[in-house]
Amino acid sequence: MVDHETIRRAPKALLHDHLDGGLRPATVIDLAREYGYTGLPTTDVDDLTAWFHRGADRKSLELYLETFAHTFGVMQWPAAIARVAAECAEDLAADGVVYAEVRMAPELCTEQGLTLDEAVEAMLEGFRIGTERAAAAGHTIVMKLLVTAMRQAARSVEVAECAVRWRDAGVVGFDVAGPEKGFPPTRYLDAFEYIRRENFHITIHAGESFGLPSIWEAVQFAGAERLGHGVRIVDDITTRPDGSVGLGRLAAFVRDRRIPLEMCPTSNVHTGAAPSIREHPIDLLRRLRFRVTLNTDNRLMSGVSLSSEFAALDEAFAIGLGEMEWLTLNALKSAFAPFDERLRLINEVVKPGYAHLRAEQTRVVVS
Repeated sequence: MVDHETIRRAPKALLHDHLDGGLRPATVIDLAREYGYTGLPTTDVDDLTAWFHRGADRKSLELYLETFAHTFGVMQWPAAIARVAAECAEDLAADGVVYAEVRMAPELCTEQGLTLDEAVEAMLEGFRIGTERAAAAGHTIVMKLLVTAMRQAARSVEVAECAVRWRDAGVVGFDVAGPEKGFPPTRYLDAFEYIRRENFHITIHAGESFGLPSIWEAVQFAGAERLGHGVRIVDDITTRPDGSVGLGRLAAFVRDRRIPLEMCPTSNVHTGAAPSIREHPIDLLRRLRFRVTLNTDNRLMSGVSLSSEFAALDEAFAIGLGEMEWLTLNALKSAFAPFDERLRLINEVVKPGYAHLRAEQTRVVVS
């Protein structure tokens, strides 16, 4: 097994992380006190941390999402949003993440009168501040924003237009999130068509709590370039008695087209999409060489970091540094940042970083 400090030091890339799912518990309490938010179940840091973890691990996506009322509840003011975003960048950088696409639904930040644009502006300002603080602490990170529309709302076109307005300031794509059941991707075709006409990028939460139809619609109707989670693609894969594996038409299409899967194992266990890490489809999918990427989803709710997710996979499947690098390269190949920026990170940061770590391991073995 790879030791935890080596995993933390390894350069990592993150494609699926929710800004309102990664707040520091102490920050939630501070902001609630500063802005008069009275909905918290407790103002003790340890108790609140435990409350979020208990609330998330209820084997239901719908129940999992209930905990977010308190995080976006304190993200209704520009300074509060900027603080959360800055701390997000600092925390990810300290964990060895060198590239991150963090997503947030700006419509969730408008309860006190902010516009979508004001919310996005505050997020990007926070990323700028956090990136500078991280650099001062010796950690380099590239932060990008994915603008998300909520399935259960009716603002998808408006949110898509907002995403495009900020595309030259750090927004790299458009996402749809929220409960899948009853809210298929085809309900938002106007938004997706607008994004495609603007030559912009689309990732969609699909195949997490709902099955293959969600994935099929996301890919074939909505034009998803990546699938948020995509766990249920395994339902189109058959393992025969002799151990051989057969792919259905949809699974074969997703693999053949190299459509990235933004997989979040611990979160999937918490929402009931997978029974355990050891039984998570990520093992089969990586062995079949789907374009698998490893992600956190919600660091606060699930009590994870990207390093802890890599450690969990290493413990379950002995992936080692080689597979860690493969997963990281998958993420950067699939990122929505411009090609030149991705290539620089791959050639100047990721590959040299893993080569250095492997050399360290070799020296330890030899000595």
